[in-house]
Amino acid sequence: MKNIDLRSDTVTHPTERMRQLMSTAPVGDDVYGDDETVIKLEKKAAELLGKEAAMFVPSGVFGNQVSVLTHTRRAQEIILGEKCHIIEHEAGSVALISNVQTRTIDDRSGEMNPKEVERIIRKAEDIHFPHTGLICVETAHSTGNVASLENLKEIHTIAKKYGIPVHLDGARLFNAAAYLGVEGKDIAENADTVSLCLSKGLCAPVGSVVAGTEEFIHEARKNRKILGGGMRQAGILAAAGLEALEMRKRLKEDHENAKYFGEELDKIPGIKVHKDAIKINMIFFQIEKENFDEAHFVSYLKDRDILINGQDGGLFRFVTHYYITRERIDAVLEILKDYFR
Repeated sequence: MKNIDLRSDTVTHPTERMRQLMSTAPVGDDVYGDDETVIKLEKKAAELLGKEAAMFVPSGVFGNQVSVLTHTRRAQEIILGEKCHIIEHEAGSVALISNVQTRTIDDRSGEMNPKEVERIIRKAEDIHFPHTGLICVETAHSTGNVASLENLKEIHTIAKKYGIPVHLDGARLFNAAAYLGVEGKDIAENADTVSLCLSKGLCAPVGSVVAGTEEFIHEARKNRKILGGGMRQAGILAAAGLEALEMRKRLKEDHENAKYFGEELDKIPGIKVHKDAIKINMIFFQIEKENFDEAHFVSYLKDRDILINGQDGGLFRFVTHYYITRERIDAVLEILKDYFR
């Protein structure tokens, strides 16, 4: 990658090995279920997540939405965090696609309080109330936080008590696993279904997987077709996904680079890094400089081939990934030192 792109870990290009695997992948028609590379990806993903079956889908949003659609009925209510991806970054699609009501609670720490989750479950049979059809959790969270296994387990136990399924948005599940020092399936066992993104930090150009029981995935395949997600010779993309699953093993390097980046950024006068928030590959910081011009700052870096997003809630976010090496981090630091002199 020519630019030093710090906007997200979704910006990564496929590696050379990934491109070679894509160019030689055996393919078939996945809607007929005969693309052997897709089958291989789904089997591997299910194994890594400790589930009976998995399904390849075009995107992370698609994975979450097909899961909500398959779990729920119209006019039910789903419980989820007010800062989670489904609420913040999926354009209200649960309302359009699944016709469900959302009930949100605080999750700024990356976790929902289990007691609050239990409190707002609709327990009474009352014609005025919607039924609670699903609880959605997320880790690693878009705030960079990681839910503890204890928190996820407690919510799952509460859900089972009331006969409610749990869906885990695990777009960055392997980042969470690397931070906790566990396997992906150790996290996934605390949910009935899981969505996992292959293009966030893992270099695949496209795609996510959804995993759950055989019965759930069978029904979800029909809903995938309804939503227009039935792909044909998708093995070309699945080959990249298989290599992405292998690349989960190097995510700790991104985390270590993020810690280094954050420590060094915080030494620059005018930058205050939230160092305690660096748990995965994200660095959050604020600028404390008189007459600071955000647009000029973003433009200044872009002119030097460094791409960043603007502030969100008063915070900037840098994200490390496969193409953000220690050498490139040092190059960015030197440019920032010049800017803040």
